[in-house]
Amino acid sequence: MGNKWNTIKLKDITTKITKGSTPTANDGGFTIEGINFIKAESVDYSGNIDTTKFVYISEEINEKYKRSQLAENDILFSMAGAFLGKSGFVEKIHLPANTNQALALIRIDTFKAYPKFVHYVLQHPSITHFVNSSISQSAQPNINLQQIGDLDIFFPPLSIQQEVADFLLTIDKKITINRQINQTLEQMAQTLFKSWFVDFDPVIDNALDAGNEIPESLQARAELRQQVRASQDFQPLPAEVRALFPAEFEESELGWVPKGWECKDMTQLVDTVSITYPLKSVEKVIFLNTGDIENGRFLHCNYSSVEGLPGQAKKSIQKGDILFSEIRPQNKRFAFVNFDADHHVVSTKLMVLRAKDKIDPLLPYFILTLEKNTDELQRIAELRSGTFPQITYKELEMLGCVLPNNIELLDVFVSSYLKPMYSRNFALTDQNEQLAQLRDTLLPKLISGELRLDDLPDEVVTAANE
Repeated sequence: MGNKWNTIKLKDITTKITKGSTPTANDGGFTIEGINFIKAESVDYSGNIDTTKFVYISEEINEKYKRSQLAENDILFSMAGAFLGKSGFVEKIHLPANTNQALALIRIDTFKAYPKFVHYVLQHPSITHFVNSSISQSAQPNINLQQIGDLDIFFPPLSIQQEVADFLLTIDKKITINRQINQTLEQMAQTLFKSWFVDFDPVIDNALDAGNEIPESLQARAELRQQVRASQDFQPLPAEVRALFPAEFEESELGWVPKGWECKDMTQLVDTVSITYPLKSVEKVIFLNTGDIENGRFLHCNYSSVEGLPGQAKKSIQKGDILFSEIRPQNKRFAFVNFDADHHVVSTKLMVLRAKDKIDPLLPYFILTLEKNTDELQRIAELRSGTFPQITYKELEMLGCVLPNNIELLDVFVSSYLKPMYSRNFALTDQNEQLAQLRDTLLPKLISGELRLDDLPDEVVTAANE
């Protein structure tokens, strides 16, 4: 059908295009809390702003850098480095906030354009192409404010801008809701794991009911449990589950632990596996490098010709394996293989971990990917000499937790809690991948006018609004 809308220079529909500054040591630098300070790494390729990556500045510095104070509906556009060309949309939840020189602050004249529409336009392939072809030849790729202001923006009537943006926003909101559900499910499982296997609450309950002595180091926890048990909202575990926990503690090298339990390190739960993929028997495979998985997600499923694969493409994987990057553990480059993986080959920089006999692989995956454990592995990695922080399978010996020898109790935790949680998690993640693909397919066509909302099949509209 071809493009239907005219274009206009971005600078002609803005009231401000500027950038911020990084606070110096003389200014006091960053603070533990205060005004949100948004860096380029807080903006992802889906147009979201990740609040967990904010740093903070004082109110005084925020006032000093008044030029780059953010307002609702501002657009942040990355100007340099690895994050070049990414855009984020500022909402009330991000404010008050400021930004640095790596992000352009774009403020839209709302009498001329719909800010959310412009934000989506900046994700259009034509913008990406322009940015990549216009970067300066400095050591760090970058574009400047003038180049950003000269960007050609598709410019339909304001009412059309709003309709298109609101439709795409519906898809993005669904993706966000699914992510929030997954985070809630994970937090619930983590809370239960801590209660059972860190704080030993059911063991304390059994000991209190049996009149058994509580070790002095656990007295404070026992007093808290008594308060919880006395509350009207208290819901005890089913009797058959409580019966799987002991009613006594015993002293160990780690302190007091439930009787019959012991500390197990991660190497007692998983083996490292390195089986060479038979590349000579196939013409193409799905290759996964360390950057192709993140926080449980597989970022692509594209086939590549065997002839063009890098030298580190060697390892076979199978359903139930755990993939965990040896490099920079805090980047959370890990995932659980919940699918048949006959056509996958992974990098030698990814550990392939396989659960030992009688251990459900979801249990070690859950434990290994707890934030306190990825943080600990990062600390260990930074102690090793080398070009960058890195671990090997041997370092997993340093991750330990107290677990029962009673396999039945572990089976209850996995079957009743972990499996339902991960089943929902995997389903919602798959749905998000489909929604993101739908959005990325429709975005350039709707933005340019090649497609109108009225042209979309009913099933597409339904998928976006479910």
